[in-house]
Amino acid sequence: MNLLTEKDVKIDALKSDTIAIIGYGSQGRAHAMNLHDSGFKVVVGVREGGKGWKRAKADGLAVASVAEAAKKAKLVSILVPDMQHEKIFEEQIKPNLQKGDTLLFAHGFTVLYNRVTPPEGVNVILIAPKSPGDLVRREFERGRGVPTLLAVGKDETGNAHDIALAYAHGLGGTRAGVMETTFKEETETDLFGEQAVLCGGATELVLKGYETLVEAGYQPEVAYFECLHELKLIVDLLYDGGLAKMHDFISETAIYGDLVSGPRIITEETKTRMSEVLKDIQDGTFAKKWIAENESGKKEYQRLLDEDLSHDIEKIGAKLRARMSWLNEQKKSEAA
Repeated sequence: MNLLTEKDVKIDALKSDTIAIIGYGSQGRAHAMNLHDSGFKVVVGVREGGKGWKRAKADGLAVASVAEAAKKAKLVSILVPDMQHEKIFEEQIKPNLQKGDTLLFAHGFTVLYNRVTPPEGVNVILIAPKSPGDLVRREFERGRGVPTLLAVGKDETGNAHDIALAYAHGLGGTRAGVMETTFKEETETDLFGEQAVLCGGATELVLKGYETLVEAGYQPEVAYFECLHELKLIVDLLYDGGLAKMHDFISETAIYGDLVSGPRIITEETKTRMSEVLKDIQDGTFAKKWIAENESGKKEYQRLLDEDLSHDIEKIGAKLRARMSWLNEQKKSEAA
């Protein structure tokens, strides 16, 4: 993989242009603040008088309606949730685009699945920091950055790649390294990771482990600690140093159990199911279902979410976490 750093940046590709950040959530705020602090001209496009409008103004940034921000900008960065892209783009962004402008996305869902169709003469690029927005901001403030993905969907001006890299540089991404990908690869791998491992896979593994212990007669509180609470300890080791660091910091008994029992839980059958999930993503089945679910009012989505959040592990966990002083201190710090 080609890793791009500060030495590869052509800052003039973007430095004199106005950048519109559409949306001021986790990623929107991080992008806007980092770019502003890097010397770029930034305007935040949000609903007038709304929460994002007030917060962006309090942060010292220029604000405008989405339509006005898009009209002022040479680069429009769409950082609202995926299912809002189509309506906002068609009604407020597209009418204000001009030939030679650039559209930027942080996730390729709506472009890959044709929910947004950029007009002729407009660049389409992707910059996806591989971290939550608050970490993107914190690392920038520390003089560092997070690894970032870059893709060019359409190059109408001949320098779309330079524009994308300059934007990534403004976020701090070149400090950690910018990796080139495609809209297709970023979208499909991101969806797969969420569904098979990071969210769907991990949470189901936790719930099934908890249920197994409780149904065998063990105390729910002990089951919670073993199957959910301590997961962070292992994930942190994996995050810091991969399998090698995890094995360095756990007991030989735990290592042996890992080696002999792990493959009994996550089997070739599990991998087959993962392949089925990936196929649904690749052929558009998942996207069609998710889009249809949104358009029908998200009733099944809400039913499944309510079912998930009513699990006994949530009730037990809430009681136990209330006694964890460090978590309460963290919440107070985040609120401040």
